[in-house]
Formats: sequence, C-alpha cells, structure tokens
Amino acid sequence: MKKLGIVLFSTAILLTGCAANNSTNKTGSSSQASSSQTAVNQKELDKATADYKTFVQGQIDQLLTDTEKFRDTLKEGKLDEAKKQYPLIRMAYERSEPIAESFGESDVKIDFRLVDYVDENKTEEGWSGFHRIEKIMWEQNTTKGTESYADQLVNDIKELKAKIATVEVTPDMMLTGAVDLLNEVATSKITGEEEVFSHTDLYDFRANIEGAEKIFELFKPLIKDKDEKLVKTLELEFKNVNSLLDKHMTDSENYKLYTELTKEDTKELAEAVTKLGEPLSQMGVILNGE
Repeated sequence: MKKLGIVLFSTAILLTGCAANNSTNKTGSSSQASSSQTAVNQKELDKATADYKTFVQGQIDQLLTDTEKFRDTLKEGKLDEAKKQYPLIRMAYERSEPIAESFGESDVKIDFRLVDYVDENKTEEGWSGFHRIEKIMWEQNTTKGTESYADQLVNDIKELKAKIATVEVTPDMMLTGAVDLLNEVATSKITGEEEVFSHTDLYDFRANIEGAEKIFELFKPLIKDKDEKLVKTLELEFKNVNSLLDKHMTDSENYKLYTELTKEDTKELAEAVTKLGEPLSQMGVILNGE
C-alpha cells in the first residue's frame, strides 16, 4: 500500500441510496413510478454489494492459504521458491484493497511500504508485513530473519479475515474503491515505488486492474440501463489496459520486472490507465442519476 499524495481520479458523485430520495418532491403516479424504480435499483445494488463481499472474502481466503504456504517455504529456507511465490500471493490482497484498506491498522501490518512507515514513525522498528519480508529476501538474498515476520503476517491476515466477515459493504465503498485502485496504479505501480526491492510491480498493477474491473462488472447491469455508451467505453478501456499488460507477461502467470520496462512502456501503460480512469470515475454519477 502507498499513501496517496495526489488523487488523479474521483468518483465525482457517489451513491446515497441510488435515488432513494428522488421521489421526495414528487406526487401521484410519477412518485409511484419513481418509488418502484428505486426498489428495483436497491435490490440490484444489494445483490452487487453482497456479491462483492463474497468475492473479497474468497480472495482473502486464498491469501491466507497461500501465505501459510509462503511461511512454510521461508522457514524451509527455499529462497528461490519464496521469491516466485511472493508476487503471486500478493495479488489477492491487491484485488481486495477497497475493503482490506478500510481496516487501516490491518493494512499497516500487512502491506505498508518502508518509506511510508518511516515517514509516520521516524524509525523502521515495528515495521512488518509483506514488504518487510520482501526487503530481506531481495536486499539480503536470504530467508533468514523472515520467519517471525511470516508468522506475524499469517496472524495479521487471519485477523483481517475476521474483520471482513463483519463489514457492511456499500455501493459508495465499491465505487470509491474502484477509483482508488486506479489511483494506486497511477501513483505507485506505474512508477515502480510499490515493490521497490523486488520490482514485481506489474503483478500488483494487474491485480488492481482486476479488482476495479470486478466492481465494474457487478455494477454493469445497472449502468447499462442508464448509459450503454459508458459501459462500452469501459469495456474497451479495460481491454486496452489488459492487452498492454499481456505484452509484458513472461508466461501464463508471471510478468517482467519493472526495471525491464522501457520509458515508452511505462508511458503507454500510464496513458491507458488515464483513459480508463476518466470513464470509471463516472460510474457513481450515472448510478446516482434519475
């Protein structure tokens, strides 16, 4: 996780019940029609939020299972295997950040970067999580010293899993989360600042895009009813970003290191993210409209 110093995209207008108050000043048949439409929308919104919570819970379940295996690999001293596991494991967390990051204390324990931790605490002492382990593996080229951090990481993910089970997912959380995922890509993944030791930023990049795309897919039926053009635009821009990322894959699941990208590569990716972010930020406006 990177603290966002700037916000490139915003949702402009978020849902406040998806037209729940639209009929306040209406009477007669128009009021009844509005009320009926609101009921339909609310049912669909409830389904979208429920489905999204199920999705995130599935991602965190996978994160926990994979991190337990990662911990075992570290304790067995299998450095090369641990380095291969590291970026793939993290993708589940990166897809889930709209909910996972809402629990700030857990996010700090699991995903805080060194530069942000030191900025807040003026010391490296107490820093933990994925990036702590990343630093040891790539800077010191060893698994020694990671064992206690791996145990703590597993426990912190278990704690996060329990918290997520209690969260009430709202449309606002999802809409803001989709835009925040794009902002994370634009401010850290695209610059190589997230995985500063391993340079595995493209895995995080893809996972953030997948997380935002999942939210779009869940809202798509509602958006299509109001603005089919926006749906087609978003489908096209997601396809463009994913196609660019595909170019940098080395096999069916792995990616080039960030340091292997050229300036033209990063420029091309940045432009594609910007083109996606602009229509993505309009989802809340459309869903809030009459």
